[in-house]
Amino acid sequence: MPVRVAHTAKVTVDSAAADLHHQLGDAANSLVIYFASSSYPQGELAAALHGVLGATHTLGCSTSGEIITGALKKRSVVAMALSAEDSGPVAVKMVKDLHDRAALERALASLGDQLGTPLRDVDPATHAGIVLMDGLSRGEERFLDALGDLTDLPFVGGSAGDDLDFVQTWVTLDGRATTGGAVLAVFQPPRGFEIIKTQSFVQSGARLVPTKVDEEQRVVLEFDGKPAADAYAAAIGSSPAELSTKWISHPLGLMAGNEPFVRSPQQVTDAGVAFYCAMKEGTPLSVLTSTDIVADTRRVLDTALQRPASGLINFNCILRTLDLEARGQREAYGAVFNVVPTVGFSTYGEAYVGHVNQTATMLLLR
Repeated sequence: MPVRVAHTAKVTVDSAAADLHHQLGDAANSLVIYFASSSYPQGELAAALHGVLGATHTLGCSTSGEIITGALKKRSVVAMALSAEDSGPVAVKMVKDLHDRAALERALASLGDQLGTPLRDVDPATHAGIVLMDGLSRGEERFLDALGDLTDLPFVGGSAGDDLDFVQTWVTLDGRATTGGAVLAVFQPPRGFEIIKTQSFVQSGARLVPTKVDEEQRVVLEFDGKPAADAYAAAIGSSPAELSTKWISHPLGLMAGNEPFVRSPQQVTDAGVAFYCAMKEGTPLSVLTSTDIVADTRRVLDTALQRPASGLINFNCILRTLDLEARGQREAYGAVFNVVPTVGFSTYGEAYVGHVNQTATMLLLR
C-alpha cells in the first residue's frame, strides 16, 4: 500500500478526525504521524485520531503551521499513514520530562525491547528515529545530547509549536498527550531512508562571541563585552531598535567547517537577547546572511529525488516560514514538495545531531 497523506481544516475534533479517516482509511495502518495546530485541544484530538484511524501507533505534536504535499497551511491537521510494508517494525515511547535522563535511558531500553534487539545492536544505516519535543521547555539541547550519548541511531525531528502564542506545546503518543516531554519512534523502512538537513545562509564575515550568558534562560547578556543588542545590531549594520526586524535574515551560526548550525534570536529582553537555542559563553559565532530558501530547498530535494521516494516528513523552522511569508514565497516553497507525498510542520527548533534553528530537517522514505 502506498504512503498516504491527508489534510483537514475542519474545526472540531470529531469533524477533523472523521475527515482524516475518510481520506486515510484504517486498513493496515502501522504508523500514523500527524501534526496539528494548537487551536485544537491536543488531548482530545490525540485520543480521537488514535481511535478512529486504527493504527498500531499514532504520534504527533502541536504546531505553528502545517505542511502538506504542495502547500503550507495554518490552523489545520496533516497526517501521514504508513502500512507495515512502508514502516517495517516500529517501536515508540513517550518521555514525560525532557530533563529526566534516567527516563530517557528507560525509554531507549523499552524501544530495544519492542524491537527485540538492544538499541546498541540496531544498525543505524537501516533504522530511522523520529523525535518530537516540547518546544517551550528549554530542554532540547540536553535531551538530544543525552540521546546522542546513549545511541548511535539517527534521530530527526522538531520542537512542537503553539501558533506563536508561546504559552504551551504538546507531544502525543497513542492517544495520550503531554507537555514538557518528548516522543520517540524507531522504525525500519524496508526500502531505506535518507536524512536531509538544509539551511539557506552564507557567512557575512562578521563574528560575535558571547561573553556573558544566562545559559539556563538562553539569554545572551553581552557579545564581545558589550550589551548584546548593541553589539548584534552593529554587526549587521542596524540599530538596536530595528534589530528584531533584521535578525531573521542575519542569525548566528556555530560553524562546522563551512556548514552552519544556526542559532536564532527569539526576542530582545530587558537583560539582553534571548535565543531559541542554547548559547555558551566564549563560543565564537558567525553572523550569517540569508539566501534563497526556495531555490536552495529545491536543489537539495532534486538531488535526493534522483532515486525513487515514497514519502517525506519535513520539520521546518517557524523562522523559515516567517521569512518565506515576508518574501512572498510561501506558495513557492510549498510547491517544491509537489513531487512526493509530504507532511510536516513549522517548528520551534529542529533536531538532527543536536538542536538547531532556521533549518529544515527532513526524513525521506525510499
